[in-house]
Amino acid sequence: MKRHGGSIVLAVIVIAAALAGLSLGEAHVPFATLWSGAVTGEGPGALILNSFRGPRVVTALGAGAVLGMAGMLFQTLFRNPLASPDLLGFNAGAELAIIAGVIAGLALPMPLVAAVGGLAAAALTAFFAARPGHETPPLTTILVGLGIGFLCSALSVFAMTLMPTNQAGEAQRWLIGSLAARIWDHAAQVWGIGAVLAVLALAQLRRLGAIELGADMAAGLGLHVGAARRWIAATAVLLAATGVAVAGPVPFVALMALPVAVSLTQARGLAGRLIAAAAAGAAILTFADVAARAAVPGIQLPAGVMTGLLGAPYLLARLSREMKKGTL
Repeated sequence: MKRHGGSIVLAVIVIAAALAGLSLGEAHVPFATLWSGAVTGEGPGALILNSFRGPRVVTALGAGAVLGMAGMLFQTLFRNPLASPDLLGFNAGAELAIIAGVIAGLALPMPLVAAVGGLAAAALTAFFAARPGHETPPLTTILVGLGIGFLCSALSVFAMTLMPTNQAGEAQRWLIGSLAARIWDHAAQVWGIGAVLAVLALAQLRRLGAIELGADMAAGLGLHVGAARRWIAATAVLLAATGVAVAGPVPFVALMALPVAVSLTQARGLAGRLIAAAAAGAAILTFADVAARAAVPGIQLPAGVMTGLLGAPYLLARLSREMKKGTL
């Protein structure tokens, strides 16, 4: 009963985030105006829903959801609460690929370019973290991923110097994580690709559950542990890249989503945790975007500024907790 109550609370929080995203910002739009626009399809409410905040909010919800699912898969796979695509460097790989694609004038969908970059960063991390004949400790993978991420971020900043001034300014905002000027195409991308990847993630939860028991136990159950880990990690990287393609490398959403979800819902099963993490990620990113729009009058801050302000203290607290437990 308590778990059902927590799930309802989380659902209400997601709905509240969406409504806040539509109503609040530099200019407040009353709910009555939004309702009138939704019903009649006319007036300022319809303009807000169809052209301005509607696409932005739907994109934020989708991007947060895929980042939340990516974080859940990585944290469960590595059995480490610090494992997330932004700390592992995969988001930075996706961002570098997108910046390079823009400079090169590639006529390819951004989610595809981001996926290639994220997978390349994942491959580099796996290569440098590998210990032939031994299982790689999760902390080693995380530290190597941090290094790869810093390298990709530095290369992204350097690449921006090759862009025209106006294009570089917009790229800088995007690199922090921004949902400005999102349109329905972005929403369709993140929800369409995200839905396919969510189904793929759900299909791999049985393997993930076996890995949770330990590599030896999973192998004893007949699972090819190495291949299963690669497939699960690839799915998580693609989920993260899908979010990065439409919202930029928003920090800490993937890191915080699962702990927030579990604390609210007490979800124990992997499917429940995956869905709850998606909902928590959607709420975190949408509320962060609302706060970014309303924080400074006349200025729209990137959403990544707010997730950074929220996520950095969480990361420090988590690091302190893990050090006290002796797991770092």
